[in-house]
Amino acid sequence: MFTHAAIAGLNGLEMMVYNFVIKNRDKVMYMTIRELADAAGVSTTTVLRFCRKLNCEGYSEFRVRFKLYLEQNDEQLVNFGPSEIISFFKSTNNEEFDSLIDQAVDIICSSERIIFVGAGTSGALAKYGARFFSNVGKFSNHIDDPYFPVTNDMAKNALAIVLSVSGETEEILRFASQFSLHNCKVLSITSHENSALAKLADFNISWHIPLTRVGGVYDITTQIPVIYILETIGRKLAKKMA
Repeated sequence: MFTHAAIAGLNGLEMMVYNFVIKNRDKVMYMTIRELADAAGVSTTTVLRFCRKLNCEGYSEFRVRFKLYLEQNDEQLVNFGPSEIISFFKSTNNEEFDSLIDQAVDIICSSERIIFVGAGTSGALAKYGARFFSNVGKFSNHIDDPYFPVTNDMAKNALAIVLSVSGETEEILRFASQFSLHNCKVLSITSHENSALAKLADFNISWHIPLTRVGGVYDITTQIPVIYILETIGRKLAKKMA
């Protein structure tokens, strides 16, 4: 039901509905369209657009299909932690997502240098990505300082793989812009393709999981999708380079 293609087609307001539905799946079954709209902070029109993008003619059909979806996955969807991961893997089990990965591999193969970029938790994953890619035969570096100077020499024939959960971090956006100004291609991996970073990048892979913050500040959003994406790209890269 929640395929990668369907979720990728949601705009910002529709994503608010999706995030509420995923976090409150037990409540949604008993909510009217007005109650869902109010709870998600959107209009009923937005909820209807959300339903139609999931190939439902209206809210009534959405509730029926969503109920069936939950029943089919009841044993696995025990609580929100596992459910968000399971939903992600289900959304990637299709030809469209495979095609995105293949395109990313082609871009990486055509680049002489790979530079992973990230800050905070994404900085740690940038280091992991650089090591993983180096292990499969594509030597890569990582930068976890968003104020690191970008020069023509380092950007020449290079690809910057920029990791960011929100895709809206000011320092990361400025850093990615510097790479673009030096004619360096940018591949972003973000939580949603409507983010500023995704729009700035030459190519984007998004993973569509609701952001989770402690106290509205500290990001504890799961990074399992990012690791999966990096390792999937890395393994396909290894096969192509063999």
